[in-house]
Amino acid sequence: MNRWDNLVNIFCSNIVYNILNNLTEPAGLVHSAPNRDNGATGSVKLVPRTMTVTEPKPWTAETVAADLERAVHEHRLPPGTKLGEDELAEVYGISRTIVRAALLALSHRHLVDLKRNRGAFVAQPSVREAREVFEARALLEPRTARSAAERMTEDDLSVLRSNIEQEHIALDSGENGRALFLSGQFHLEIARIADQSTVEGFISELISRSSLIIALYWRRRSALCETQAHHALLDAFATRDGELAEQLMKSHLLDLLASLDLRNVSQPPASLREALNS
Repeated sequence: MNRWDNLVNIFCSNIVYNILNNLTEPAGLVHSAPNRDNGATGSVKLVPRTMTVTEPKPWTAETVAADLERAVHEHRLPPGTKLGEDELAEVYGISRTIVRAALLALSHRHLVDLKRNRGAFVAQPSVREAREVFEARALLEPRTARSAAERMTEDDLSVLRSNIEQEHIALDSGENGRALFLSGQFHLEIARIADQSTVEGFISELISRSSLIIALYWRRRSALCETQAHHALLDAFATRDGELAEQLMKSHLLDLLASLDLRNVSQPPASLREALNS
């Protein structure tokens, strides 16, 4: 091959290379440049592309607080658990400043007690607080259930049915903590459907505190929440019977309070890492 032919080949290979580079590349592949070593004819070679991995969003005070609150809901962090700043910072890979902000937010929701010179602990509601929380729920939620029944749509019913199904699956799998979380979500969905944002905020806090109370004082599996009571509520919502939904909700909450043993106290976990990674 003479020098002229060699130059033509190199020129053509560069054209091919540029055309391919302008095409949409298959996921996971990238084009390599032609090889011109020793005047050899260029070539186009496909080599693996370095995939761009979506970086996980960094933890913020809000997301850490939400994650800890869910751990409380699911009884992975029982009442009385010490929430050490250093250990939490290590678990989440964040600064102690972010940890402090998250714990402060949870203290405003009465889920964490901040004790001077001792640190932060998952709150331990007293017997009196337990009764007050459920009495407050019994005042707020029945009326909310009536409003929800009057505003109920088929899409809303589908959401509630799905929630109950997931709750059953969790109970059958022995995931009592997750079942408790889903039970709380059922009540929150009712408040959302009722379209009463202020009341929904109150109910959200009361349900979070209820999780602590149940963790401390439950004495039987039904304290998680009577699934039959949820089914009965669902039937009332399906017929848009607001009066019945109100009565059922009040009865349900009073039965739930009666299922608690207000003398029992649970033990905290061995470590935060174990609780949060379970």
